[in-house]
This record gives sequence, C-alpha cells and structure tokens, in this order.
Amino acid sequence: MILLKSTLLTGLLTLSSLSLATQWEQIRTPVAGKVQSIGGYSNGCIIGAQPLALKGEGYQVIRSARNRYYGHPQLLSYLQNLAKRAKASGIPPILIGDMGMPAGGRFSSGHASHQTGLDADIWLRFGPMDDDTARNPAGLATVMVNHEANVVDERLWTENHTKLLKLAATDGRVDRIFVNPAIKVKLCHTAGADREWLRKIRPWYAHDSHFHVRLSCPTDAPNCENQAPVPAGDGCGAELYSWFEPAKPSNTAKPKILPQPPQLCQMILSSQGLQ
Repeated sequence: MILLKSTLLTGLLTLSSLSLATQWEQIRTPVAGKVQSIGGYSNGCIIGAQPLALKGEGYQVIRSARNRYYGHPQLLSYLQNLAKRAKASGIPPILIGDMGMPAGGRFSSGHASHQTGLDADIWLRFGPMDDDTARNPAGLATVMVNHEANVVDERLWTENHTKLLKLAATDGRVDRIFVNPAIKVKLCHTAGADREWLRKIRPWYAHDSHFHVRLSCPTDAPNCENQAPVPAGDGCGAELYSWFEPAKPSNTAKPKILPQPPQLCQMILSSQGLQ
C-alpha cells in the first residue's frame, strides 16, 4: 500500500492547477495500494485503479491509445455486467470509450470529470471494430442528434439504443447517466409506463454520440465525494425543456479557476516525484 505519511506534507510544494493537468497524465501505471476513490468526480484521483481488458463478452474498449481505460473495480464490474446483459438482449457489442487515467486526476483535454475512477463513456454506435481502428477511431463516432432541429435523428436511433440506456440505468450502482437533452426527450416520449429508470438519465451539453455513466461512491470510500442526489421524478417536465431555451447574454467574463486537488491526491503526486 502506498505510504501516505504526514512527512510527505512537510516537503510538498504548492501545485498550480494548470500544471496538474499534465502531471496526472505522466503517471502511466496505477498507484499501488488499497483501492480508494478520493475527492469529487471533477477534482479527485484514485489509488489501486485497474485496467479494463480491451475486449470482453459483449464489449470492446476503443481509443485505448489514450491510456484512459482504468477505473475502480466496481466500474469494471459494472461495465462487464452491462455488456453481458446487453448481449443477452440481442444488442451488438458495446463500445467503451474514456474511463479514467491510471491514477485518475485532471485531464489536459476532453473531460472535466472522470477523475476518481467512477465514470465511463459508452458510444451510441455499436461494434465490433478491428483492433487497429478501435485503438484510435478518430472521426467514427455517430452523432445521434439533429442539432438544427434539436431532436434525435430518427434515421439513426434504434430500439437497441433505448434498451442499452435502460439497462445501463437500472444497475443500483449508477448515480446518474448524462445524455444530450434531445436524447432525454426521445426517451421520455418512448419509455411507456415503466419510467423509474428515467430519473437517472440527466440532460447535459454535448453527449450526442455517447452517454456518460457515473457510479456512486463505493460504501467503503470515506474520502470519495458524491454529487447531490438526483431529484425525484422522471425529469421529463419543464426542467428538461428549459435546456432548449436560448442562453441569456452576459457581458461578464468569468475566469475559470481550477481548484486545488484533495490533500491525498497532492500527496500521491509528491510520492510519484511530480511536485
């Protein structure tokens, strides 16, 4: 187990938030120790992350060249279970995109979250792909939304997409799933009487070619920070349609200030010689 002794704090330098983006990417293998997700989804790290096998029953990891296929064992278990359930439902192999980096932490690009080993992206395109293409499938994502009309492209959407999202949301480990608002509207209109699972499907910008699964903090992770609970109801009311209202103009530019990572994450960087 990694020795996170208090003596590390004595010599710990103040780390600028901007430099952290590249420091975490310099850690190429997981940090040894008892598994623990630390901090919040958008400001944290992980000890004891594990890599997801690049192929398994019902799934294939894509973009592996990015080295972003690590996560908490519960995330690996969730994804493997989802893939098996999807296969049993007649869904083609699912394509798993970015999870987290070997020690979690902040990315230099692509994600604000995915930092604690509890997030994963799943494409809204099905596999399989040949190995070379899967390693770096640039430009092959399928955009499922007609952005001019702000609706799902009915030429592309299939019953398998709805089935997969429902399967993904009905695992008790899931905290929430992010999709484009137009996709949420589509699900609200077609879910029928069984609507409880819709509560965990949350609208968010982008997410038009993939959905983003976020697990709750494991029960044995005292340093992991959950989001506020998802509101009650199916989320198909006025709060959903507010996403389609024009943004109010603002003349005030707000500087983006990245927070300092949790103390344990700073200690990990120090132990890796990345002060």
